[in-house]
Amino acid sequence: MRVLGIETSCDETGVAVFDSRCGVLAQALHTQVDLHAVYGGVVPELASRDHIRLLPVLIRQTLRETGLDVADLDAVAYTAGPGLAGALLVGASVAEAMAMSAGIPALPIHHLEGHLLSPLLSDDPPAFPFVALLVSGGHTQLMRVADVGDYELLGETLDDAAGEAFDKTAKILGLGYPGGPQLAALASRGEAGRFKLPRPMLRSGDFDFSFSGLKTAVLNVVSSPDWRPEYQANLAADFQQAVVDVLTAKTMAALEHTGMRALVVAGGVGANRALRAGLDAAVARIGARVHYPAPELCTDNGVMIAFAGAQRLVRGELPPADLAIRVRPRWPLAELIRPAD
Repeated sequence: MRVLGIETSCDETGVAVFDSRCGVLAQALHTQVDLHAVYGGVVPELASRDHIRLLPVLIRQTLRETGLDVADLDAVAYTAGPGLAGALLVGASVAEAMAMSAGIPALPIHHLEGHLLSPLLSDDPPAFPFVALLVSGGHTQLMRVADVGDYELLGETLDDAAGEAFDKTAKILGLGYPGGPQLAALASRGEAGRFKLPRPMLRSGDFDFSFSGLKTAVLNVVSSPDWRPEYQANLAADFQQAVVDVLTAKTMAALEHTGMRALVVAGGVGANRALRAGLDAAVARIGARVHYPAPELCTDNGVMIAFAGAQRLVRGELPPADLAIRVRPRWPLAELIRPAD
């Protein structure tokens, strides 16, 4: 099965071709960081326009690298949600038009499922079942994954996601966009333990998260009369360590609860070195294993969408045969998962 994947959920334009026998044949990715940096965050209208400008170029480039035509594809997969409505519509419209012209299926894919399955593309892929930590700018969730499409939600954030808290805290500290990576870089130059920041819901007895209060605690420190700019790196280090402590503790509790010894970490925050170090050490202590996607697959990309589409296609899962263009800016992952026992 050869599937072309299109990702346009936010501020990355991603295209890839995945072959179920040969793996990734080609991929292209464009980030809009420079476009949005001047505004300090993503501007939805500008994001949509940039997708319109670049998506046809990246599709032609990717197909040219594979030596394939649209007629050689078995399906076109695209991110249908969640994400920015206008950005999603760009990818969905192009994908549906390509599929209709070639007489092949167009597969709407959940963005988080793409992230969830991306570690299966690594050189050392995990075997089902496993616990998955999805941690990104918009989502923080713990899942039990038995197979493709067989998911159980264990817990999720009740307010700010971990990546969102990173970005908001970076803004409090006066860092530029994108804030998360800049805060992590600043934290690497600081020393944790100088500030007493909370570990929200660390002992809540469940698998849910909350990071809004942690962000507020940083704001209170910066707003205090004792604050000095030279404390910035240490405060960043303490904030990052608080997030790592909570994510690690909850994840280890999920492994113990399920009795599993395989952990998958996916999403943009999964590339954070401090988080990886914390999880690596924790799972080693119990004889478990942790799997990460390749660094280039931690960000939004077309490969994960093409791969998720291929997995759905080989299982015979096809969308309705009509001309509707369906996007879901707010698409709960719970709609893809079975209820918890």
